[in-house]
Amino acid sequence: MFYIFLLIVAALGVASYLIFFMSHVPGAKEERFGHLEPLPLDLGQWTAAAMPDEQGRIREQRHLFNEKTGFGAGRLVLQVRFRDAVTNAIVHVEDEQIVPRRRIRH
Repeated sequence: MFYIFLLIVAALGVASYLIFFMSHVPGAKEERFGHLEPLPLDLGQWTAAAMPDEQGRIREQRHLFNEKTGFGAGRLVLQVRFRDAVTNAIVHVEDEQIVPRRRIRH
């Protein structure tokens, strides 16, 4: 029974070391897991679709990047809104979607 307790304490120690090592040592996460794919070039700019949809609305979208807070690497967020093709007024806004960024190994 004592050996099981000892193994649990050792596993917790190794896990906490790896978590702090990966989050505080610059370049350790990139070296082990790869670099994150690059951000979109039109970051923060609204881009419109070429043609209105069947309801006469023009779809516009933009990507925003929320900087790193805590252990994370920042979040890439997609925002979508629809404008009326005649009046150019915003008629509908969709909920923000978090876009997952993949890691690319070189």
